[in-house]
Amino acid sequence: MRTALLFPLFLVATPALAGSFTPPQGCTTTLTVQSRGCYVANYYTCEKDNPGDKWRADFDQEGMFYMSKIDRETQWIESYDLNPTVIQTLDPNPKDPANFSSLLATGRDDFDFSLSKDNGEHTNVKGYDKLTDETATIDGVTLQRTEFEYVETDDAGNELRKSHGHEYVSAEWRNFFSGQSEWWDGTQWLPLEGSPVQFILPGEKGFAATQPIFECDAVMSSFPQSHSPEVSSHDDL
Repeated sequence: MRTALLFPLFLVATPALAGSFTPPQGCTTTLTVQSRGCYVANYYTCEKDNPGDKWRADFDQEGMFYMSKIDRETQWIESYDLNPTVIQTLDPNPKDPANFSSLLATGRDDFDFSLSKDNGEHTNVKGYDKLTDETATIDGVTLQRTEFEYVETDDAGNELRKSHGHEYVSAEWRNFFSGQSEWWDGTQWLPLEGSPVQFILPGEKGFAATQPIFECDAVMSSFPQSHSPEVSSHDDL
């Protein structure tokens, strides 16, 4: 499996605490996003992937902690949680796959899909993304604001995780970016804020950075921002 080979090569190419992100061979970094919550993400594409596929590598102050891949419709394909390493993949034939084109065209996209981890865990995710009437300009980039809600259950229907809140989308980049949200930890709703602060393109200062710079004096979270510790609509699946 190509991805199984890609992952160890990525780890060799990108040691923890490196100052500049280096994607695997045959891949090109396209965007760096510095966000609130002491988090920086590097987006990259790979020659062997399908058109529109993109990867994201997330870093906190201690190094890379998460990596994920989405397709042109922002449908989550696979992710790698580190510390410890757990691989999660989208099951074939989702009931209602995520569809970014539908969201832009109609203002709403419902989704219903299943996920499998290499540790044997299998879950089902159901929810929606909806465009609001609001836009935001962040670091010169105009984004549309969304609202979302989702719940993740096991095969018996027991709720494992759920979340609601807001994100941002870029029609040009065909991507979601984190915003303000809350996730349910089983006893209470906990707030999360991972909104982007800087969008850095090739040739600009800070491009390919692996050290976050915003709100790093705050208490560090051990999971990606946005929807929950495990899964989100699109930005942190």
